[in-house]
Amino acid sequence: MKEKNKISIIGAGTIGTAMGNILSENGSGEVLLVSIEESVVRSVNEQHVNARYFPGYHLHNGLRATADASQLHGSSVIFLAIPSVSMLDYLGSIRINIPENAVLVNLAKGFGCGESTVVDCLKMNFNNPVCTLKGPSFAKEIINRIPTGFTLGHPGKEFASRVSSLFKGSTIYLDLTDDIQGVEILSILKNIYAIVLGIVDAQFNSPNLRFLILTRAFREMMNIMLYFGGREETLYKYCGYGDFTLTALNDLSRNRTLGLLIGKGFFTEHVSHELVLEGKTAAIIFYEKFTREAPVDKRFPIIGELYKVLTQKYDIAKFVSAVLEMDEP
Repeated sequence: MKEKNKISIIGAGTIGTAMGNILSENGSGEVLLVSIEESVVRSVNEQHVNARYFPGYHLHNGLRATADASQLHGSSVIFLAIPSVSMLDYLGSIRINIPENAVLVNLAKGFGCGESTVVDCLKMNFNNPVCTLKGPSFAKEIINRIPTGFTLGHPGKEFASRVSSLFKGSTIYLDLTDDIQGVEILSILKNIYAIVLGIVDAQFNSPNLRFLILTRAFREMMNIMLYFGGREETLYKYCGYGDFTLTALNDLSRNRTLGLLIGKGFFTEHVSHELVLEGKTAAIIFYEKFTREAPVDKRFPIIGELYKVLTQKYDIAKFVSAVLEMDEP
């Protein structure tokens, strides 16, 4: 019999709702969605539907929602399912309500404060144990109970056990690592290189070329992850090869879609402002950080070329040939 926990999920968008529904169905404990969207809260509580993000999908009757952050009290695990750019500000505003012994589990992908990962930012600002959960996952498939893999990056076996036990018997399958840095960096990089694959596929619908670039991109991801202190074996967990290929090759990916738009010449600043495009922001941050430390175009040539695309007037028709002519480090 499962130990009953209080599990809170901050953010009732697609991923937060999907994870909350799986955990509630799994009998993992009392599951609470915390949202600033009053209409979502009413919809979940009164109709058992998230009308904004999953209209027509009946949620488990035990899943509740609230806009009152004080209801976080008593939570043993808190999943963080809000955009990385707003996470620290929001958590800071409700800090008094976050139990000191609750495990924080980051689901967001991107930088959290300046050039630091979300986990690093959380560690700098909170005393809670922090985990990260990343893998090849579309929320629509999670909520429809399609078996889905995640990598749980954890600071110790006690915390890994506390989080992984919640998913036992569910359609969520975990692999584990204490290489939190590697998991976080890979979750950022995969969005960058998904843009690259989108550009390539927009211009050449060629399997040969697609997988040539995919292989080079994967090697460059590895080199960057190692540069930041991650471990090579993390590449072969769900958060690495699996999450990268899902994001780079599936048209449900926002960042791949950005690459397709760029490659076809349809991308505008208006589109950029309308969409949450983690890869674009991350590519610029990585490039500018590298440039201060070493010549980036020699060490990480693909990200160097993408930076030009995103920040300069660029003839996109020349992108693929430019990448192919690069000497790999």
